[in-house]
Amino acid sequence: MVNDAPPLLDIDGVTFGYERQPLMYKLHVQVRAGEMVGLLGPNGSGKTTLLRLISGVLRPQQGHIRLQGRDLRQWGRRAVARRIAVVPQTLHMPFSFTVEQMVSLGRTPFINFFGSFSKRDRGVVQDALQAADAVSIAQHTFNNLSGGEQQRVLIAMALAQEPELLLLDEPTAHLDIKYQVEVLELAQRLNRERGMTVIAAMHDLNLAARYFPRLLLFQRGVVADAGPAEVLQPGLLSRVYGVSVQVGILRGSEYLSVLPPGSAASGDESSVPALPRVHVMAGGGSGELLMRALADVRIPFVAGALNIGDSDHTLALRLAAQVITEQPYAPISPAAIEQVAASLTQVAQLIICPMPIGPGNVSLLREALAAARRGLPVLLLSPYDALKSIDEAQTLAARDYTGGEATKLLAELIERGALAVDSVAAALEAVKRSLPMTT
Repeated sequence: MVNDAPPLLDIDGVTFGYERQPLMYKLHVQVRAGEMVGLLGPNGSGKTTLLRLISGVLRPQQGHIRLQGRDLRQWGRRAVARRIAVVPQTLHMPFSFTVEQMVSLGRTPFINFFGSFSKRDRGVVQDALQAADAVSIAQHTFNNLSGGEQQRVLIAMALAQEPELLLLDEPTAHLDIKYQVEVLELAQRLNRERGMTVIAAMHDLNLAARYFPRLLLFQRGVVADAGPAEVLQPGLLSRVYGVSVQVGILRGSEYLSVLPPGSAASGDESSVPALPRVHVMAGGGSGELLMRALADVRIPFVAGALNIGDSDHTLALRLAAQVITEQPYAPISPAAIEQVAASLTQVAQLIICPMPIGPGNVSLLREALAAARRGLPVLLLSPYDALKSIDEAQTLAARDYTGGEATKLLAELIERGALAVDSVAAALEAVKRSLPMTT
């Protein structure tokens, strides 16, 4: 049954960064009421920043965050606090508050001008204590509790806000396994019994697979958005986290497990990556159709160098066997160029997509030309199909922001035998002819 209700949360084209360093670019995510979403990604990927944007602590530099169809900035801080609650990793209190006093702080958005609690406020606090299984420690000093107990109290304090959306920032960090399970069981129960929408930034991939039916793999943008089986793919995780893993179902379990290489998992033999056979140079969305087509026919490829935040980079993290990554808006660095050069000595085909060429990425064409001089076959994807001769290379001018250097490099590529193709289908046919295909 299709849910036609508007999303509870709509992140629409959000861009944000610190000190001119973009952390996310034109992010689009929707979350419907009652969902339970795990937010995954390596340290520094922007998970905590995203939670702060959703809670209104930070404001997008571009784009909008809408709660129930209304821009977050139009709600006002008090109204947002009545609908969105945040549970931080830790909270250091300078005062010796009891647990009950801590939970009572969650009623702050609701108390009247005189700061007095109503009968209903006190009832909500008791209900929150009970829901978080914290009644027995209500009179204990918060600072004297164990980490797991403190986390339960912070959730109770959030519940006292009576939120529709609960944000958890790595709720199992620094907890032993007993408390990790307790905290996530509590979040799951609140979602199931109260219909509370939960978004949690997660560090532990196995716990995320166990408790969250929807996972967002985040790397300064959404790399994958689906269930655990689709998101926790070995190749994708290795590209995002920079470490090889196995993913499978352990004997006697019903949930996916992420394991170190060589561990005994069953149900997935795809953790051994295929060697790339094609290198794709793209950018700005110019490689989307080609990369999808290569993935569909299971031709492993390298993509890059691509800047984080580029739509081609986000897609390549999902589909490519290897992604050569550069920082957002930065020119291609010497280290990335070394990776490109090394790749071009290993693959059997280079495909250059119709990307804009500027001073920051013209070095890619230089490497392409060096590889062509060594005999590497090169395909130029439309609109480079117009380049039937050196004289016609001037048709690139609209995409050449290098003062003419890119046009000259492409002209020499054509002189060296680069083949211009007018469609992705034609490119695939050319690749299949040039590669020894295996079944």
